[in-house]
Amino acid sequence: MAGVVTAVCRVVQLHPDPGSVGVTAIDKRPADGPVRVGRYGLRGDVQADRKDHGGLERAVYAYDQAEADRWARELGEDVPAGRFGENLRVSALPVDDAEIGERWRVGDTLELEVTGPRTPCATFGRWLGQDGWVRRFTARGRPGAYLRVLAPGEVRAGDPVTVTHRPGHGVTVARWFPAQGADDARTLLAAEADGAISMADYLREHVTRVAARTAAPAR
Repeated sequence: MAGVVTAVCRVVQLHPDPGSVGVTAIDKRPADGPVRVGRYGLRGDVQADRKDHGGLERAVYAYDQAEADRWARELGEDVPAGRFGENLRVSALPVDDAEIGERWRVGDTLELEVTGPRTPCATFGRWLGQDGWVRRFTARGRPGAYLRVLAPGEVRAGDPVTVTHRPGHGVTVARWFPAQGADDARTLLAAEADGAISMADYLREHVTRVAARTAAPAR
C-alpha cells in the first residue's frame, strides 16, 4: 500500500490563545522544498503545549487528504494543508486505517511509526471557530495519526509514502479512537508483550487502564 505526501507543513507564527498556555502553534502551512525531520519532528516546527503535543512519540502528525476534502464539503469552505495543525497531508493512503505500530517509509530516507490517534482539544475548536467542533470532529472518528521518527530524513511534497510493516493485530487508529474497548486494549498489550509493537508511553498508560475494565454484567 502506498500514498503520497501532498504537503509538508510547519508553524508560521504563534497566535494568542485563551487556554492555559496562552499561545498556540496550530497555525501550520506548507513549506517550500525539502524539510529535514529529526527525532522531535520537522525542523522549524514548534509546539506551544509540550504536555499534550510533540515530543518523541508525537513528533509528526499526519492527516488524510480525503478526510480534509470531506470536511471541506461539510463546512462549505476550503480546508487547505495545515489547517488542522497537521505536518503531513497524505493522499491515496487512508491514514486512519493504519494499525497502531504500523511503519511508513516516506521519500528516500525518512521512516515513521504510527503511535496513535490525534485527540482534538479545545484549542483546535477555537482555531476552527466552528460551533461544537471538537464534538463533531470526534464523532467522525477519523482524527489522523501521530507518528514517531524511527530514522530521520527529508520530506517534501510529492514524496511517496509506503507501508513497510503492519503488525497484524487489527487495532487501527480509526478503530481505537472512538470505541477504546477493553478487548482492543488487551489486544494491544498482548501485541506489545509478543514484541510486535512498542507502544508510546502516552498510549500505553491509557490502554492499560482500559484493559482493566471488566465486562458489564448481562441483563
